[in-house]
Order: sequence, then C-alpha cells, then structure tokens
Amino acid sequence: MENKIRKFYVDWWRIRRSTILKLVAVLIVLPSIAFGSWWAIQSDWFSQTAVADAPTNAARIISFEGDVRITRAATRETIVVTKETYVSAGDTIQTQADGRAVVQMIDGSVYSVRANSSVVIRDNSSLFGGKQVRVSLDDGQLNVRTDQQPENTQNVVEMLDSETQIRSQTDASFNADAARNGGEIRISRGSVETTIGDQKTTIGENEFASVDKGNLAGKEKLLLPPQAASPADAAQVVGSNEGATVSFTWQDQSSVPVANYYLQVSRSPYFALDSVLVDRGSLTSRDFRLAGLQPGTYYWRLKTTSKSGQTSEWSVPRRFSVVKQGSGVTIEVSGWGVENVGGNVFIVSGRTQPGLRVRALGREAFSSGDGSFRMQVATPLSEAAFELGDDRGNRSGFVLNLRTGKVVRRF
Repeated sequence: MENKIRKFYVDWWRIRRSTILKLVAVLIVLPSIAFGSWWAIQSDWFSQTAVADAPTNAARIISFEGDVRITRAATRETIVVTKETYVSAGDTIQTQADGRAVVQMIDGSVYSVRANSSVVIRDNSSLFGGKQVRVSLDDGQLNVRTDQQPENTQNVVEMLDSETQIRSQTDASFNADAARNGGEIRISRGSVETTIGDQKTTIGENEFASVDKGNLAGKEKLLLPPQAASPADAAQVVGSNEGATVSFTWQDQSSVPVANYYLQVSRSPYFALDSVLVDRGSLTSRDFRLAGLQPGTYYWRLKTTSKSGQTSEWSVPRRFSVVKQGSGVTIEVSGWGVENVGGNVFIVSGRTQPGLRVRALGREAFSSGDGSFRMQVATPLSEAAFELGDDRGNRSGFVLNLRTGKVVRRF
C-alpha cells in the first residue's frame, strides 16, 4: 500500500515538456489578443463607416462644423449634416454663418466650403480611367487644394461667367459675390487656367485676378493679409471695474503698396453681424486702441486693401480674454459624455456651474442655467483639452479621452 501511494504521487507530478510549452504559449498569446482587441476598439476599427452606403461616384464630406446643409438634387430634400456623409452630382452644399465643410472629391482634391457659401457639385465621376470634377460656386468662398492628380483628370470650378481648370499641386481660393456679380481668384501655390468666353488666362503662384461683369481683370501680385502682432493669440488681459484697454497692432506681410486696413473685433469666432463690436475700415496706421472692454472672450481679424484696389483675405482670427482678478474658485465638471457622430466629429457634454465659458479646439460654448453644456468638436486625436472659465479669471482645464469619456488629467 505504501509503495502504491508513493507511485501515485510520482505519476501526479509527471508533466510533459510539450505541455509546459503549450501553457507558456497560451499565457503569451491570450494577453496579446486581449490587448489587440482593446486597441482596435479604442481606434474604432470595428465601427461602421458612416458613408458606406454612398454611391460609387460621390464626393465625401470628411469634416464639418456648425450649420451645414445639403439639398439633394434627386428629391429636393434638404438635410442638416450631423455626420460624415456623401454629396452626389447635382447636390448643393450650403453653409450658414457658423458653418464650414471639407469635401474630398474623386480625384483626391480637397474643397473647403467657408461660411455663408453655396456650392453645387456638378460632376464627380470616373470614366475610362479619367476623373471628372466640376463644382459651381454660386456665392461665398471656396478653397481648393490639389496634389499630384491622375492623368486624364479635369478639375473645374465655375464662378459667375468663368470656368477655372485647377492643375496639380495647386492651392486656390475663389470668392463670389452674387449681389454685385463679381468674384476673385487667388493662387498661393501652383497655377490655374481661367476661361471667360473665348479668352483663356493662366493665373500663377502668388497671383490675383478679379472677375467683374463677365471680364477678367488684369493679374497682379497676390496681396497677403496683415500679420497680427498683439494681443497674442489666447492672451489674457486683466481689467478693472471700468473694463480693460486693449491695443491692437499688426504688420504687413506683402511688398504690395497698401492703401488701408480693415479691423473687426467680435464676441463670436464667426464674426456674426450682431456680435461685432468694432468694424473699422480705412485705417491707415498699423495700430488701434479700444477701451472699456468688459470681462469675456473676444476675437479679432484683419484684411488690407492695396493701392490698386485689391483686397486681401481675412487673417486667421486671434482670440483674447478680458478677466477680473481671480477669486480662487475651483471649477468642477461632472457627467462627462462623448458621442461620436461620424469620423473625427464628437459631441461632448457635461455639467458645471451656470454661465461658464467652455473652450476646446477653437470652439466655444456656455453652460446653461442648470450648468449643462454641449459642444461639437472635430479632431483626429483620441484626446482633447477643455478649458472652463468665468469672468473673474478662474480657470480649470481637463484633458478628456474621446473614446472613453473619462478625464485623463487636469491642468
């Protein structure tokens, strides 16, 4: 009996070498699979493509912000864009005062539709290896960027009485004013060929031309907008009970002789008419002083007019804040929520103190009377920084994971 028991224990612990190797392999493979699955979920590998049902020959709205609408040519139905979607031939894209959209065409070119614009997709097709893109700008501003295009590609922008063939590796900007039947073409990179009637004109890099009542005005060197100097972007100005005094200064970027400058200061990043505080043209000096600004966030931008009459585009808006001396109040946020509405576009919500300003990625919102806020942001990154503040200078920052809706860190 004693020998049998001893033999039993010896047999129990006898393990083959192959069994040990298999066990080690399992311990290595399983964590790898688990980590890979987690990473794929975080990277949205398994999410459905928002434009999977798009027709074969369709352009794609790859990003947007604000109020953007599409009128379908087939049904005349107008839809408000809430996620990445497609645009077919004949459809019209309309952006409101706070709206912007980026559209990718079949040839790889990228069209940026600016605020208060109306654009019709005339053609976006591929036939016998060639690609045909044709877009009509009825009103507003359209920026076009092409890289190296395939052979047999036609990329045309219609504006008023003109047709412009966009060439490879070109950055072009088109402005159409339907009210006065006039338009402008600016080329910062590459070149285009513009046709009006039987006349063809090549507009090259750093050149400008205007379309006026069926005629293409003489070309001239492109006039760049002024370079804003102060206040610096995201600067904070501490004011008194009477408000703050802010000095705006800027510099020329072009060698083109300048006639005057145009300055706008607004409470809105979209410079809506009812939010503009300063709307001053014909300024001949490169500075402007504004007093009595109350606590809040402000935006400013510039453009300039040359002695020949050419007007530049607006400069990139800069932001600054006027605050009172802080009181050391801690700002907290609860109930963070993140909703992915398509691609890189997210709706972020939360709850904090009423009346606070929420800023992230160039966007701004305010918490309502119950402290709740909701804002749309667009980013290809998995994290975004949100800053909350009041008019007394109190600030709190949160870095939010857009995949999980959790706060990663505070700043």
